[in-house]
Amino acid sequence: MAGAPADEGAMLELGLKILLSYLLGSLSGSLITGRFYGGIDVRKVGSGNAGATNALRNFGWKFAFWVVLIDVAKGWLPAWLLPGLALPGIGLDAGLSRAWLAAACGAAAVVGHVWPLWFGFKGGKGAATLVGVLLALAPWLLVPVLSVWILTLILSGYVGLATVSAALSAPAALVLTGTAARSPALFAFALVMSLFVVYTHRSNLRRMHAGTEERIDRVRVFHGRR
Repeated sequence: MAGAPADEGAMLELGLKILLSYLLGSLSGSLITGRFYGGIDVRKVGSGNAGATNALRNFGWKFAFWVVLIDVAKGWLPAWLLPGLALPGIGLDAGLSRAWLAAACGAAAVVGHVWPLWFGFKGGKGAATLVGVLLALAPWLLVPVLSVWILTLILSGYVGLATVSAALSAPAALVLTGTAARSPALFAFALVMSLFVVYTHRSNLRRMHAGTEERIDRVRVFHGRR
């Protein structure tokens, strides 16, 4: 906004871009895809979650592919585009850190996925959208994150455990490579989002503890005797 004080301009830019990121994150991939498949609502089947895993289990890989594509894209786009985008009438405030803004936009997109405004605040668990944000902020992080996800899945058969483990590996990788000290905004984002993924998967963790969580046995390398 022309003539606005620096602090006011920074807060205005920050607030609007966080809001836009949340609204983009609220575009649920599973529910949008479901409308092209005859009005399917994945929240009414299986686990009731509007994420890719529930979509895959109930409607197959083609349906799930579009779900993942949309959910990853809506995390990547705001974190990649909005920090450097001059909004009409607002511009870019020199006092606002682009790194911290990118992290804030990414976090808002993940929150939007979990609690989407457009779909009654009932969405997914944030994993695919988080992958999209990491793709924008630090693509190399996807190597350890996806490696941990695959390894945990083939050892345990639990998608939820694989997702939680993968999310926790992101801040760990930043610390081990020394990147955490050089990129505090990225580290803060990875740490907070990893804990957020643990929170969104709390029901999965409870079911694993109770022995009632669904397991994908066909991907497991080692099978215990029944």
